[in-house]
Amino acid sequence: MLSNPLVHVIDDDAAARDSIHFLLRSHKIDAQIYDSAKAFLSILPTAKSGCIITDVRMPEISGVDLLRRLAEMGVKMPVIVITGHGDLQLAVEAMKLGAVDFLEKPFEDQVLISSVKSALGRWQEGAHKEAERAEIQKRLATLSGRERDVLQGLIAGKPNKIIAHELDISPRTIEVYRANVMSKMKAASLSDLVRMALVSGVVNLTSDKQST
Repeated sequence: MLSNPLVHVIDDDAAARDSIHFLLRSHKIDAQIYDSAKAFLSILPTAKSGCIITDVRMPEISGVDLLRRLAEMGVKMPVIVITGHGDLQLAVEAMKLGAVDFLEKPFEDQVLISSVKSALGRWQEGAHKEAERAEIQKRLATLSGRERDVLQGLIAGKPNKIIAHELDISPRTIEVYRANVMSKMKAASLSDLVRMALVSGVVNLTSDKQST
């Protein structure tokens, strides 16, 4: 079960970050404020997931520099960049680096709230997908080498007789392995099994070629 997300607000302007913090809390959105990107990065390893709001112009580490570091670290939290007048070039650069939105000051309260809700929706969707992918990987790990061979044949769309011929075992044995695969993967149907393979990124399962 996913915990409630947190919005991380980064701005060296105390009045601006406090104003955003108050606005978010007034809409029942949990938020934490930081006076610099450096301060945020220092707690990032233990930070609660959600999304990030960052000003683009800050001393030491700018919003653009922060986006680069987050990408290098593999951080998946959506980032909203706040820009001042004349920062359009920086905003475009930020979008190219993965920012999901940029807001030009001054912006309407509802514009920020809508952007945050959209970003949190992206995070929730991504978090659900990651959780599902991890669960499918756990199920894949329970398969024997021969069951993996059969699974590979099934997701390739091959009928039992063809899989049996390729593995040099009887079609009846393939049926047994297929039932085991469906059970271990908790797949309700063959289409469900294929969907799991797509979600997990399975392309070519490694097999020890040993029957069990």
